[in-house]
Order: sequence, then C-alpha cells, then structure tokens
Amino acid sequence: IDLVKEFEGCKLTAYRDVIGVWTIGYGTTARAGLGIIPTAGMTITQAEADQLLADGLNKFADQIRPMITADLNDNQFGACVSLAYNIGASGFGRSTVLAKLLDGDYAKAADSFLLWNKAGGKTLKGLVRRREAERKLFLTPVFEQVPTFDERISPAQSTTVQASALQIASGAGAGIAALGSLSGTAQVVALGFAGIVVLAGLYIMRERLRKWSLGDR
Repeated sequence: IDLVKEFEGCKLTAYRDVIGVWTIGYGTTARAGLGIIPTAGMTITQAEADQLLADGLNKFADQIRPMITADLNDNQFGACVSLAYNIGASGFGRSTVLAKLLDGDYAKAADSFLLWNKAGGKTLKGLVRRREAERKLFLTPVFEQVPTFDERISPAQSTTVQASALQIASGAGAGIAALGSLSGTAQVVALGFAGIVVLAGLYIMRERLRKWSLGDR
C-alpha cells in the first residue's frame, strides 16, 4: 500500500495522466471498474481516495491470484499486485513476470519487473523507480518485516514475566495482610486464595521462561 501511494501520488481533483487518461485519487481510472468515472472537474475526499485504493488493490489481487500457480510469500505477491495495479490484470497476465514465475524462475521474474518502464512508448523516470522498488520488494524476505526483539536481552524484560512477578507479589502481600488483619476461618480462606494467586503467577512465569529458552521472545 505504501509503495503504491508513493508512486501514484494522490490528487483529489480529476486529472489526465501522462497518456491522457482521466484519473483521480491514487491513480484510479474508469478502467479499474470501481464504479467511478473520473471526468474534468470531479473531486473526491481523502477518505474516498483511500477507499478506492483499497478496493482497487483488493480487486487486482483477486484477479491475478488465480493466474499465479507458483508459491509466493507476501512480499512477492504484494509486488505483483502493485505491478497489476499499474498495468492492469490483463497486462500482468501477458507479462514476463508471470511467465517466469510459472517457470519457477524467481530471479528472472524479479528482473522482469524492470521491463515495464514505459508509458505511451516512452521510458519514464517515475516508472523506472517504481519498477526498481517493486523488484526490491519482491526480493525482500518476509522475515525482515517481522518486528525483532533484540532489545530484550533478558527474560526480565518480558511483559508476561513482569506481570507474573507483580501477580506473585500481590498474592504474597494479600497473604501477609490476612495474617495481620484476620483470624480463624477468614484467615484460612484468605491465605488459600492468596496461595492460588501466587501459584498461578509462578506457573505463568515458568511457561514464559520455558518459551523464552526455546527462542519465543
């Protein structure tokens, strides 16, 4: 989404693109089939532009997904959707990108993004940069997008461990308070409840520490 927004730009008043097609929002044209036909003087709100973008991306994703029999990760598929959003689903269906994917040649598929850099027969700098960005996204392993927790260098920084420690301390505190303020049956009941709270906290902390040792942080 961010890639498409960056390269399409957003104009809330209809305009003609580089080849003269009436366009609005984030590159939405009548050919997108989203129920809007941009014409001279037409305006939309930012919310409408965002919705058109979401609808367009979802539509193109649905159109190209059946074409791709190769296994793709989210970044690879996202790059393909961005390309299709720009050149159309039919253009994507004729593209070398798809052909190489079907051949199982992911490296050549990535390089094939760079071929789609022309509009009206002319090479455009904006399209050159967009294709390079799509290729980069295609080649980016998904795990690089997963938030890392390198800053957590000890289990003590786990919020679960911290919460468990607080629970244990609260249970112990309740037990001590019961000894000083209650007597008889009430004291036994209060101590029993406090013990359950402490044991539950200890169990949760033990499970969290076990998972930490297995690399789940």
